[in-house]
Amino acid sequence: MNNNLKITFNTMKKNAYFYLLLISIMLVITSCVPAKEIAYFQEIEGLVSTKTMIHSETKIAVGDLLTINVSALDPETAIAFNLFENSGGGNVKSLPYLVNSVGELNFPVLGTIHVVGLTTKELTDKLIKLLSEFIINPVVNIRLTNFKVTVLGEVKNPGTFTVPNERISIVEALGLAGDLTIQGKRDKVLLVREIEGKRVVIPIDLSKIQVLNSPYYYLAQNDVLYIEPNKAKRNSSAIGSNTGVALTSVSILISIIAILIR
Repeated sequence: MNNNLKITFNTMKKNAYFYLLLISIMLVITSCVPAKEIAYFQEIEGLVSTKTMIHSETKIAVGDLLTINVSALDPETAIAFNLFENSGGGNVKSLPYLVNSVGELNFPVLGTIHVVGLTTKELTDKLIKLLSEFIINPVVNIRLTNFKVTVLGEVKNPGTFTVPNERISIVEALGLAGDLTIQGKRDKVLLVREIEGKRVVIPIDLSKIQVLNSPYYYLAQNDVLYIEPNKAKRNSSAIGSNTGVALTSVSILISIIAILIR
């Protein structure tokens, strides 16, 4: 009887260690990410590009904020065409122009001007032409002050980022977000963009060097980048957040059994 009991305990001990080892191996396998899945711009060897990257200029849209400064050789002639706020104490602050719901802005002296669909360069040329009736050799500087992109998903610092120079690439946007985490899916980054009033979703493969020549390499105003979790992250989520507690409990139980059957 004692021999049978000892054999039974030894069998239980072996089985318990076997199952613990099996669970540990499964967790390691599901959490490992192949190096090929985390590398950017693969297959670069031997690739010579003859393409010239064309950056499509940002078009002014409804809701945009524009800072417009008019100057001239005679500063007095340009004062009436600038929008300022006097906050007291001699502090003068330039105010932005809001593009209204019908795509117009109200410009001093000139009145209502339709601006939606124009680039800042095109609007600059348009204003210079209109101002030339009042000012000799006017100079116009325009800046889009609310150009922003949003990066969500598997990045270190997701959020919305304001871009001061109206030009940002996918790589630069990911840099602002702290880069992808190791769980980020590099071969299927989703770009959400509004085109002619409709939102479209465009898959971007960052693992291919060809992305550098993509027409979507440079982002547009209000673009959203979403980085999907890879298989390892999805599997770890499916296992559950209490996995660590469960494994600890199992380990303690096996240790107790091992001590009892010694």
